[in-house]
Amino acid sequence: MTNRLYYGDNLDVLREHLADESVDLIYLDPPFNSNASYNILFKSPAGAGADASIEAFDDTWAWGPTASSALMDITQSGNHKLHVLMQAMKTAIGENAMMAYLAMMAVRLVELHRVLKPTGSLYLHCDPTASHYLKLVLDAVFGPEHYRNEIIWQRSTGKALMTKRLPANHDVILAYGKGDETVWNLDAVFQQYDEHNLPKKTQVKYSHQDETGRVYRLDSLINPNANRPNLTYEFLGVTKVWRWTKERITKAYDGGLVIQTKPGTVPQLKRYLDEQRGIPLGDVWTDIPPINSQAQERLGYPTQKPRALLERIIAASSNPGDVVLDPFCGCGTAVDAAQKLRRQWIGIDVTHLAIGLIEKRMQEGYGPNALAKKAVSSSSRHAELVSASMPHSETSANSEAWALKQVQGDGQAGANGLAYEVIGTPKDLASAQRLAVDDPHQFQHWITLKLGGYPWMGGKKGGDKGVDGYFYYIGEGGATETGVISVKAGGNVNPNMVRDIGRVMARDGHKLGLFVAATLPTKGMTDEANSHGLIETEFGRFPALQTYTLAELFGDIRPKLPPLVSVNRKAARVETRKSHQPGSQGGLDL
Repeated sequence: MTNRLYYGDNLDVLREHLADESVDLIYLDPPFNSNASYNILFKSPAGAGADASIEAFDDTWAWGPTASSALMDITQSGNHKLHVLMQAMKTAIGENAMMAYLAMMAVRLVELHRVLKPTGSLYLHCDPTASHYLKLVLDAVFGPEHYRNEIIWQRSTGKALMTKRLPANHDVILAYGKGDETVWNLDAVFQQYDEHNLPKKTQVKYSHQDETGRVYRLDSLINPNANRPNLTYEFLGVTKVWRWTKERITKAYDGGLVIQTKPGTVPQLKRYLDEQRGIPLGDVWTDIPPINSQAQERLGYPTQKPRALLERIIAASSNPGDVVLDPFCGCGTAVDAAQKLRRQWIGIDVTHLAIGLIEKRMQEGYGPNALAKKAVSSSSRHAELVSASMPHSETSANSEAWALKQVQGDGQAGANGLAYEVIGTPKDLASAQRLAVDDPHQFQHWITLKLGGYPWMGGKKGGDKGVDGYFYYIGEGGATETGVISVKAGGNVNPNMVRDIGRVMARDGHKLGLFVAATLPTKGMTDEANSHGLIETEFGRFPALQTYTLAELFGDIRPKLPPLVSVNRKAARVETRKSHQPGSQGGLDL
């Protein structure tokens, strides 16, 4: 199984896990050296509580031992041109944030070049502040002769009048091939015609409609070479040197593709607009808008790119079954697009937050229980659908646990072929406990997402008061309601901590709460949770406040919760061209 998500530093993952010439296409959207910290926004369902945000990554660089070590690695890589370039750049711009960023990128690009197949391509997404430097680095790694394109993607429209300079509204995507025979799908780089907004010249040519409303033009059937005796014959009373044989032109005529406007005129060929490739794509892309606040595919990730952008790149430079790698995968847009276009994929990220979000995204969009998840999100018919799809052995008392398990999935192959492996995240009780000790914040993110919730570390309402996450569930009358999660990574837990989350529930009107601990709760903690009693729902009775441990998680015991609602939504299909449809002939097998 090639589909893999790696948690860890992508340099280590590339060196330790990816073989030489094993990847067909690389897309990377690394940090831009923006000197900023970026937060991810979790948008709560309507009426279900406050929006929340949490730090996704810190795009701040400084010269230090790590950058120096990267330059030493470049020297030892054997790439003399890159070594000379990096030393010259260090002399030119100094030991500063930009140089630290470029050293980080250069050493990784060496590894990315290594894992790329001879027919493979790399697309590096960056902004104009560093694109000129990165192009020099790419020239040194791939060779300037393998440069393909500098694509300009307009990510926003011009803003207010700038007093000193024009507004910055585009990103740069640098495309390189590893060799001379890179994969290139010509059909994928034509934009489908919009019959309601045709270019003027095209509109003049395609000025006819048949009885079904299909737009077409009339094209000549006369051969430009007048000296073709074998193609000289009489057809419909007209003798000419034709482009086609008589058998072929007769067959086209019988099929309604050749017409004679009136007796004696030269027959012409009907060329339908919807059968043409479309408008050739240039290197300035203005037709793919950024993700706005209301976009269906929006996940709240600060640097999320539209899936249509990745679909275009993947469709153009890879084939179904090829391996697509994103070493800075963030919220997983490249992974999502690769799965949709029937490619294999590898994603790498350095945060458990990103890996957890991608797992949710893939399961909810493509997993074996996507339909069940849709049922969980549907308030009017939810109970009926869940009941109908549950195994007969399940009872109403544990239907909520079954539904939660269906929504979350486990990375195994589903009916539509989704199968993947997650490497580097906790796989057993011991590794989860180590994460809790080594990095409590990462542990909070990981366990909260694992349980179907969403991390929270600040929002519109001030301090967290012991709240580390929220979960959304189907409540009374099908309404979406909010439960709270408190996570304690340390070993010192006591009843007061459970009491604190109970006070938050009472203060903010939450009916359900979950207290998660890395260690076993004391009897006093269990008694405190039990004192909150039960709540009655259409899915059964549930503890208002319950304790939950890592031992239960790895014992495959789920919290007792009603069916959960996700804040993530599957993106609508973007591509509609025939060449992008399953089973199309001569196009991509999607």
